[in-house]
Amino acid sequence: MRCCVCLFQPSLQCSPSKMAAGESNSRSSCLNFSNVGPLGNAPPSNSAHSTPASNGGAAGATGRINRSAGNANPQSGPESGGGAESAVRSTPGAQNSSRQPVGQSAGASVSGATSGAASNMTSSSSSSSTSTASSSADAPAAASLPSSPASVLVYREPVYNWQATKSTVKERFAFLFNNEVLSDVHFLVGKGMGVQRIPAHRFALAVGSAVFDAMFNGGMATTSTEIELPDVEPAAFLALLKFLYSDEVQIGPETVMTTLYTAKKYAVPALEAHCVEFLKKNLRADNAFMLLTQARLFDEPQLASLCLENIDKNTADALAAEGFTDIDLDTLMAVLERDTLGLREVRLFGSAVRWAEAEAQRQQLQPTPENKRRVLGKALSLIRFPLMTIEEFAAGPAQSGILTDREVVSLFLHFTVNPKPHVEFIDRPRCCLRGKECSITRFSQVESRWGYSGTSDRIRFSVNRRIFVVGFGLYGSIHGPTDYQVNIQIIHTDSNTVLGQNDTGFSCDGTASTFRVMFKEPVEILPSVNYIACATLKGPDSHYGTKGMRKVTHEAPATGTKTCFTFCYAAGNNNGTSVEDGQIPDVIFYT
Repeated sequence: MRCCVCLFQPSLQCSPSKMAAGESNSRSSCLNFSNVGPLGNAPPSNSAHSTPASNGGAAGATGRINRSAGNANPQSGPESGGGAESAVRSTPGAQNSSRQPVGQSAGASVSGATSGAASNMTSSSSSSSTSTASSSADAPAAASLPSSPASVLVYREPVYNWQATKSTVKERFAFLFNNEVLSDVHFLVGKGMGVQRIPAHRFALAVGSAVFDAMFNGGMATTSTEIELPDVEPAAFLALLKFLYSDEVQIGPETVMTTLYTAKKYAVPALEAHCVEFLKKNLRADNAFMLLTQARLFDEPQLASLCLENIDKNTADALAAEGFTDIDLDTLMAVLERDTLGLREVRLFGSAVRWAEAEAQRQQLQPTPENKRRVLGKALSLIRFPLMTIEEFAAGPAQSGILTDREVVSLFLHFTVNPKPHVEFIDRPRCCLRGKECSITRFSQVESRWGYSGTSDRIRFSVNRRIFVVGFGLYGSIHGPTDYQVNIQIIHTDSNTVLGQNDTGFSCDGTASTFRVMFKEPVEILPSVNYIACATLKGPDSHYGTKGMRKVTHEAPATGTKTCFTFCYAAGNNNGTSVEDGQIPDVIFYT
């Protein structure tokens, strides 16, 4: 399956196991650590493979000299001479080697800038020699003294009294983020060539995390000054430290999931909440399955619930997304068992088959019907085949080879005989509905009589917003209490496809009221698409409606949301039903 990068950049992928383990993804980084600290105190290289300088520098240090008594270097020796700058003598071939201020580890790269963010770049001799300071207060430029052909003297002012430039505790702690100054522990984060060596301060970490507190101060506290974290991604660990040192949140599409994993690992719920909130804001139909898998993996029930609600509302789009086929079997089952999916069962079956093909490939199996059934396992029993029409079942599942011959025969019997025999699949309709049941009436007046001879009453309609039609209201007999047999359908006008139907019956009491006739499952109606409502009744003459309205609007009392139906004449033999007169007076729906 795809990792968090693919939530927003589908071209990048990695597996859920890597995400769970927090492995480094060299393409995943939304953090910018291109700047260095003020006062010339550049953070070190974060590479664990940087080559440390030899004692005293590339060619050996010749001593430190203070420029002035006001900036006395406490590390200066007796030979420093009181008021001169510190100097490092090196050979011409090594004059570009890295130089560190006081308190910075050997081998760290030095570059000047005004930002306090830490550099995340590997040190190199060329970058060290060419870096410049953006302000004299932050990083004085290096100056060369006269030298013999065999040596060059380079001067650098020490980091001293940096605290005076930081007016708040927050600024001072932010300055220490990813900084060698006062650091007393280093973390080797990541694996292989992606390992980064990151400096930190035990006190700052223990204050922000109970896990770090136990690590450094508990009964089993470590005394090591270097701690390996192979299961954490460097960018995510830096985001965690940034938050602990400064309360700043630096997360993005590429790092949000690994940062969430790291925040959970080190018990920093505030950062965890920021990650979850970021995911909520970026939740869409095309990444809902991806986020659902991650939410289940990281035990985030609130995020998982939001993902499922999004899938309920946008089932077709979510199943069509590339990330759907990457989910695991448990996530697939968690979705298929829901009663609130807004999609016809035959399309759910098609999506499940598509997932089975991808899963067979992951398991290095041939995509045969037998292997598809094998990888689907218990998920196959969650497909509600009895909710399909006999035509849908015959054209798809019955010919797929995934069902056994016995299952196919029992389902055909279920479709064709009464009483219906028991089948091994769920026959409970899915209820993909929101809010309260609504209905509209398209006639202003009721008359009698309307006859039936096997011809269907039909009316064409469209709506302005997505709804789910669950049934019709029909007129009953003018001769007193009577039973009717009826077939109701909704047909997609352009393709002439039957989207929903039900063979059923209803009892009327002889009044001019309408009587509810419901579909087996809700029928999705999309905005600005033409559909035909169809009812074929068998029974005595009934009442009928007159003074019909071409447009009928329903306004939700709570929200004021308007659902507008537009009715038109349906071409063909309609048993006389039209916009002005006829049968099918009510449409019952949910939004």
